[in-house]
Amino acid sequence: EHYLDRIDGPLQAKIGIYLRRIQGTHGGWPLFHDGAFNLSASVKAYYALKAIGDDPAAPHMARARDAILAAGGAERTNVFTRIQLALFGQVPWRAVPAMPVEIMHLPRWFPFHLSKVSYWSRTVMVPLLVLMALHPRARNPRGVGIAELFQTPPNEVRDWIRGPYRSGWGHVFKAIDGVVRAAEPAFPAGVRTRAIEEAVTFVTERLNGEDGLGAIYPAMANTVMMFDALGHGLEHADAAMAWRAVQKLLIVTDTEA
Repeated sequence: EHYLDRIDGPLQAKIGIYLRRIQGTHGGWPLFHDGAFNLSASVKAYYALKAIGDDPAAPHMARARDAILAAGGAERTNVFTRIQLALFGQVPWRAVPAMPVEIMHLPRWFPFHLSKVSYWSRTVMVPLLVLMALHPRARNPRGVGIAELFQTPPNEVRDWIRGPYRSGWGHVFKAIDGVVRAAEPAFPAGVRTRAIEEAVTFVTERLNGEDGLGAIYPAMANTVMMFDALGHGLEHADAAMAWRAVQKLLIVTDTEA
């Protein structure tokens, strides 16, 4: 809602009640009920509560902030969370791995191809590739930021893979990322345009009605942001349907959501 500037105040208030209720005794938020502290989930929950209007000085926010900083700060979050932070201008795009939309053109014999990863991964990645090509910026009408969650100044965050590497593959992927990042500015504009068109076609063919792309939130949210980045408002049928799919995921009661 803050990305799109479609803020529903009463709904957000109910979401805030839910987020505060499920905050863990460790100060942050888990990935599952009564689970361990998860850094990425905690950064997103803190950001959501601050966007809703919670005072960063409030005890529950201070506990969350202390837990996040003790775990290394927001700069240590996972790739998906860093991309969200980049979309909101909280970190530079160099803080996330290079994922060129030209991936859509890779042949099947190539070591990496969309057909070689799970359906969940494909549906999440394809609209995300468009966002990473266009680098759109969240409207964020209240100008909410979370610089206080970083140990490193946010504009200096750049190394998206941090050691110690658990295997040699970490070094391999870091090297590949460096090569792709250096080459990407030289990619022909026409090739990029066609790759974006191919990605949009992939998404629209799989929108799945109001049950959403992949029937899973990250893919559905990325689709909504992709259509917005392409200039499609709610009057656009596909964009409107994608937005309704996200809204259908809400469980709203009399007291919380």
